[in-house]
Amino acid sequence: MRYAPGVPMALNPEQQQAVEHGPGPMLVLAGAGSGKTTVITQRIARLIERGTPPRAILAMTFTNKAANEMLERIVRLAGHRAAEATIGTFHAFGLKFLRIESKALGIPDGRFAIFDQADQAGVVREILRTVRGAADRRYDVWAILARISKARNEFVVPDAYEPRLGDEYGEVTKIVYPRYMKALRAFRAFDFDDLVCETVTLLESRDDVRERWQERYRYVLVDEYQDTNHAQLRLVRLLGGGHSNVCVVGDDDQAIYGWRGADVANILEFDQHFAGTRVVKLERNYRSCRAVLEVANGVIQASEGKRHDKRLVATRPDGQKVQMVVGENGEAEAQFIGNESRRLLDEGLKPRDIAVLFRSATQAEAIETAFKGQQIPYRLVGGTQFYEKKEVKDLIAYLRAALNPRDDISLRRIINYPARGIGDVAVERLAQHALANSKPLSWAVERAPTIPGLSPHAANGCKALHAVIEIASRRFAASESPCSIAKGIVSGVRLETDIAAGSGSNAVAARRKGNLDAFLAMLERNDDKLRGVDALGGFLQMMTLQSETDSDDPGNVATLTTIHGSKGLEFDTVFVAGLEEGLLPHARTLDAKASDVEPQDLGEERRLFYVAVTRAMNRLYLCRARTRQARGGPKGAARTPSRFLADVPPEWIESRAVTGFQPASMKSMLDGLAGVLAAIEKA
Repeated sequence: MRYAPGVPMALNPEQQQAVEHGPGPMLVLAGAGSGKTTVITQRIARLIERGTPPRAILAMTFTNKAANEMLERIVRLAGHRAAEATIGTFHAFGLKFLRIESKALGIPDGRFAIFDQADQAGVVREILRTVRGAADRRYDVWAILARISKARNEFVVPDAYEPRLGDEYGEVTKIVYPRYMKALRAFRAFDFDDLVCETVTLLESRDDVRERWQERYRYVLVDEYQDTNHAQLRLVRLLGGGHSNVCVVGDDDQAIYGWRGADVANILEFDQHFAGTRVVKLERNYRSCRAVLEVANGVIQASEGKRHDKRLVATRPDGQKVQMVVGENGEAEAQFIGNESRRLLDEGLKPRDIAVLFRSATQAEAIETAFKGQQIPYRLVGGTQFYEKKEVKDLIAYLRAALNPRDDISLRRIINYPARGIGDVAVERLAQHALANSKPLSWAVERAPTIPGLSPHAANGCKALHAVIEIASRRFAASESPCSIAKGIVSGVRLETDIAAGSGSNAVAARRKGNLDAFLAMLERNDDKLRGVDALGGFLQMMTLQSETDSDDPGNVATLTTIHGSKGLEFDTVFVAGLEEGLLPHARTLDAKASDVEPQDLGEERRLFYVAVTRAMNRLYLCRARTRQARGGPKGAARTPSRFLADVPPEWIESRAVTGFQPASMKSMLDGLAGVLAAIEKA
């Protein structure tokens, strides 16, 4: 049977059961590499084929990249009408909901700002400046925001927040939390947590709203369900409560985000939330050779906590035995990874086929050094994203300030950038004047010449800033080209001149200008879609929802990343580095007394190792060091092998010991020497 001409079904019996399931709740337990995306997309196509209007289908996941891939597949299967289905992230759905229901939220014009992480951090820093004693301490704003986020997703209101005993950051959070929420509402802004939490609150408090959305979406599907938190669980229950046509796909063995609020109990107890749940297990693995899967099974089945009983079954040959590598020290471990990668490349492997995974980002430096020494191109996952580049964020802030007069965070970002004589004292006077009159900061900037105590220099700077923003605002209202308006801002504030003067070198200036040009080119390409205040405003809101996993294909380079960053990826060859007590499992997990972090479940560390192992398709190297210098610790401190290694089946392992310098292949040595000689001659 086919869903669309030229698109055949190719499903195993278990996948077929999940795709063919009719009404009622279903839990699809999809093991690593078992084809879960195929199942969820073909299930949606099947619903459409059977007569369900695409508009009545809602599918939610966690990254824009995954959502876009899902939509593309469904359109190929069911035709262009399938694009009418709502497919996106939880946050994108929340944004859509809040826009449509803005009147019910008390925002009749539907205009509000979305604060990204940088905006949130800016608000917390401003609040800390007003907290007695906090100004003298360099508090980690992200630790405070993490506690606020956890409380909000558990629907703990500011007045009811109580910190853990001995948690200093919790005590500070108790002070900051209510002020943060008050500031957010004063700016008429929502942060990422609001996109789900405010949606849930409105659905719970308004029967008419809830019934309308339950009627609109007759089928609700959720991917990566093991990663949902309490608020997302409540959202799914509210949307599916009227009909129970809820299908969730996930794997409790890959639940690794408890530290950011995800609750593995959501998938373990799904049948308790939706009575009559059908459970389908996808255990056939199409990614990895048997040797890799036997290691993965051995590790995860030793779990002590509750889990769904399942085992990955190989559909591919046994493959090479897994390499257990023990380095004399951390440097020898890194050098081995670099040399072995070079050997594999010389034998025909592509750089993109190689990944090095580690528990902590602090492990990356030694591996980077080894890869540079072997002239292996690589990317280190975790660098600054395009829309987080300073020059891009600065221009976006100008656009947001012109689109929304109440967006104080954006205005504060650019009020004295480039420098126009509006110092911190002047900004504070402007803010106090606005507050005293219950007005946004832009109102005070417009009236700067009339504000007592403001210097003529600062008043002139405000006048110049207001002129630029006012011109842009009028052009937006007239639906002029967003690219043309943005170029007018760049020219009006001499942004390129400031970039050239403040970059330190021509190369840095060229790179930063290139980022600015790329953003302008993107606006120009999407000119028809982005004209008008609402269109561009909505686009800039969506940009704040982009995640690191949404980046484009980096090209033919090896990947160096934390295990968390590798989730959802696969590689021909995987090196897992630092398999030692204190690294995996991490020292913070072993120290439940640490006051600056939430205690983590040791079971989650085991699942993290399982995720790392199951990224490998053909070759897997499990690496550790006998001695390693920890940050601030003694040189050559003895290391204990990770406890998880004891659960690896010995019959699928081949042990290797490496000490000091490990020569690479003769070809790579000659290539390296040739490179050095060429560099000397060129110099």
